[in-house]
Amino acid sequence: MFQKASSLRRIGAVLVKELRQLRRDRPTLSMIVMIPLVQLLLFGYAIDTNPKHMPTTLLIKDDSPFARSFVQGLKNTEYFKVDGDTFSEDAAKALLQKGLTQFVITVPENFGRDLVRGQKPAVLIEADAADPTASASALASVSGVVDAVIRSDLSGPLGYLKTKELPFSVMTHKLYNPEGFSRYNIVPGLMGIVLTLTGVMMTALAHTRERERGTMENLLSMPIRPFEVMIGKIAPYMIIGFIQSALIVAAAQILFGVPILGSLSLLSAALLIFIICNLALGFTVSTGAHTQMQAMQFSFALFLPSVMLSGFMFPFFGMPHWAQVIGQALPVTYFIRIVRGILLKGATFAEVLPNMWPLLIFMIVAAIVALKLYRSTLD
Repeated sequence: MFQKASSLRRIGAVLVKELRQLRRDRPTLSMIVMIPLVQLLLFGYAIDTNPKHMPTTLLIKDDSPFARSFVQGLKNTEYFKVDGDTFSEDAAKALLQKGLTQFVITVPENFGRDLVRGQKPAVLIEADAADPTASASALASVSGVVDAVIRSDLSGPLGYLKTKELPFSVMTHKLYNPEGFSRYNIVPGLMGIVLTLTGVMMTALAHTRERERGTMENLLSMPIRPFEVMIGKIAPYMIIGFIQSALIVAAAQILFGVPILGSLSLLSAALLIFIICNLALGFTVSTGAHTQMQAMQFSFALFLPSVMLSGFMFPFFGMPHWAQVIGQALPVTYFIRIVRGILLKGATFAEVLPNMWPLLIFMIVAAIVALKLYRSTLD
């Protein structure tokens, strides 16, 4: 009995000691509380497997009541968010190519006249199917819109048009991924996720490990500048990043049949910028971490929103506005758009530029911040 009580006291002493140590480790305690809370908020509010309010561009060449009813019906489904009208087919195609719109809806000339005459005109819906999830539900709702237009507008003298066959049809063209293969969307985006995880974590752990082992003092005694130290440290990880990317691209084409329609040189330039962004973030994380465990925790704290809010797993435009704002602050969001555009759409430099220049600005800012914080750790 005495031994049992003594054993419980020893266990209790160790328990109290661990709780006190955890209380002193503020970063770990914060992660224990914040990570489940962030996951709850993201999955509860930001993530939607049935995305709505997708950006839609109209190409209206007929101003008949039937055309207006059809467009209004699309708006009422809440799947289509009409951002504006354009009368240029080239401009509409450019928006699809750049990923700035999800749908282009074309109502042809004389649509109303042909409908009344029983000539069965067709409305064209072009969808960016590079992400099949983003367009599947919206396209499935179109048949209900057609039925609503027939019931509301084809009445009275036009009732004779309500036959077994629809008086007008809707043609859908799924661009860039007509078969709707999810691997075409996931595998290219995986490049950005892998580089984010490994780039940030490897750099943060390596720098923190040096401080823990005391080898940082050796650098302080050497006639070398902080900028030179930083370049020398990130160079090996840049090479590793390019090797990882080459393996993913090769596997994407050989194992998964993902097309490579664009320039690999352009992809390499984007890769260089993105890898530097992640390595600079890793250096920044390491300056705030005192142990390797803290560096890993900080890295995962950055990794979680990168997966959830970048458009990798869930359609970006289907998220609420506040989640899109956070996603636009992440470099992986722009890189995923670039790599999907180059591989699946054959995007040129001009077409990836809207996503390239934010990535470039982020790289410059992150490098300056990392260098400044790194210099302070050396001093």
